[in-house]
Order: sequence, then structure tokens, then C-alpha cells
Amino acid sequence: MNYLYLAVNLGAFIVPFIFSFHPKIRFNEKWRFAFPALLTAAIPFLIWDIYFTSIGVWGFSPKYVTGYYFFNLPIEEVLFFVCIPYSCMFTYHCFAVFVKKDLLYRYEKFISGVLIMMLIAFAIFNTDKIYTVFTFSFLAIFLLYLKLVNKAHWLSRFYFAYAFLLIPFLIVNGILTGTGLEEPVVWYNDHNNLGIRLMTIPIEDIFYGMLLILLNVSLLEKFQNKKLS
Repeated sequence: MNYLYLAVNLGAFIVPFIFSFHPKIRFNEKWRFAFPALLTAAIPFLIWDIYFTSIGVWGFSPKYVTGYYFFNLPIEEVLFFVCIPYSCMFTYHCFAVFVKKDLLYRYEKFISGVLIMMLIAFAIFNTDKIYTVFTFSFLAIFLLYLKLVNKAHWLSRFYFAYAFLLIPFLIVNGILTGTGLEEPVVWYNDHNNLGIRLMTIPIEDIFYGMLLILLNVSLLEKFQNKKLS
């Protein structure tokens, strides 16, 4: 059982990695953009993770990790910020390759507006919930930046891809938060979140995951566009 978290990471990573070389996908040709995006995006999330672990917002069961640590994080948690974003960027790329029409283009402003207002409202009215405040505030601020400053033209495609990514997200995060296990791989102190769960998954995790993948995709797009220009 000490290899469970490692197995979850590798299980999420291996298929996208193999298919990165498929002649119709060729995501390996974008590694020069994807890996710098991964490493850059991982830095703020690792700092956030180290801090929240140190103050008991969440923690890790030693039963499901190999026992190697980076600061106070199991090495598997560090790998999470490589394996999961890689798989998600691969999926985002696949939708760009195989779904030529931007199906949510007409609805992107509405989706972004509703999402930003909802995030701000939840952050304002739950200032005593540190996980809620951090996650919702950071995501709202980053979306505002992408809309007003970056003028991100790809947000509608991101929303479309993330809607599909929620399926494997529920599987992976369900396992990590204890679905089918005696105890969770990653435990949460519910005093620091809304206490609302999808099965075993705190509702904040959906928006934390969105922020993580959004940052990775935005950096991928930035590095690609910089190369083209």
C-alpha cells in the first residue's frame, strides 16, 4: 500500500505519455513548451502545498506513500504536480487537434463572468475558511487577469477540455481522498473548507484543480505564442 499514491500518479501519466508520440497527436513536439510550463507552474503550488501542510489544512497518510519527503511533502505529492498537469495539457492538446470547432466560443464571456462572480462571493462570505478563500480568490484573480490583461482567446477551449477532465479528476481525486480505502491518502481538515464533498472530494478541489491546469495551459500557450512570434 506504500506505493498507492505513486501508482495513481503513474497511472494518470503513462497513457498520455505513450500517446504523445502518436503521429496524429505528436504532443512530444510540444515538450519544449510543456515541460517549462510544468516546472514554472509547479513552483507556486508547491509553496502553497508546503505551507498548508505545515498548518494542518491537509496532510498525508504514511500508509500510502513510500516515505521520501521534499520539505514536509511526500515525493508523490511533488510528482502530482508533474503527472497530472502533463496528462491534462495532453488532453487539452488532443481537443485542439481533433475538435476543430470552438464549441463554447459564444458562451465563454458568460461562463467566465458567472464563474468569477461566484468565486468572489464565496471567498468574501467564507473568510474563516482558508482553503476556500485561497482557492476561490486566486482562481478569480487569475481569470480576471486572463480576461482583462492577457486577453486569452483560448479560454473557451479550456472550459470545454476541463469539463471532460472532471471525469478522470473525480476518479483520481476520489482515490486520493479515500474512496474505497480504509483511510484517505490525502486528508483534509474540514474546519478550513466549506465541508461540502462530492463523495469524498472537498468541493474546493474542483476549483483548485481548475487553477492548477489553467496556469499550466496559460503558460503552454504563452511559450508557444512567444516561439511563433
